[in-house]
Amino acid sequence: MNKGELVKAIAAEAGLTQKEAGLAFDAFVCAVGKELKAGNKVVVPGFGTFEAKKRAARTGINPATKEEIKIPACTVPVFKFGKSFKDQF
Repeated sequence: MNKGELVKAIAAEAGLTQKEAGLAFDAFVCAVGKELKAGNKVVVPGFGTFEAKKRAARTGINPATKEEIKIPACTVPVFKFGKSFKDQF
């Protein structure tokens, strides 16, 4: 499922137009991004948790040249599904 299909599904489920559903989806993504940049965790009950985790610097290997490279420390977004969502399957 791509973004367009997801927006159509949200519109159908919520009784919204596709434009309204698209705006709501974009607003959700923007709000989550802002909170993660601020260092906060975003919990969506019944779905899961978005958070930013820090990755330490490490040494990797370039698969083309087999040469060691240094990978700098960074912060990455992480999502963990909630128990109630996982129990649906």
